[in-house]
Amino acid sequence: VQLQASGGGLVQPGGSLRLSCTASGRTLKTWHMGWFRQVQGKEREFVAAISWNGDTTQYANSVKGRFTVSRDDAKETMFLQMSNLTPADTAVYYCAAAIGLPANPSYQNEYDYWGQGTLVTVSS
Repeated sequence: VQLQASGGGLVQPGGSLRLSCTASGRTLKTWHMGWFRQVQGKEREFVAAISWNGDTTQYANSVKGRFTVSRDDAKETMFLQMSNLTPADTAVYYCAAAIGLPANPSYQNEYDYWGQGTLVTVSS
């Protein structure tokens, strides 16, 4: 099973970007999915999560109201729509998948598979 995150790039402050996460080797339809991010030299932190059926979402306080996580199971893809970006959002963004039901979706060790990361740079 491989996860592939894409959509990163350079964006100006206040701009928007949409990240995608696709899976190969196995369907992600029954997986709980999450997004994390990491700034060089710092620990990876939780960004957002979505339940296997899309009914439940969770966000870090720092992105609440600006980011939206969604999934399109027909396309085997999860998305992270990011708006009103600030330089503090600059990081490598990783998608992750949990086969079971996470007790706490914001914990990294709840996830079984990880993508390779996509770099988001917010700068003028």
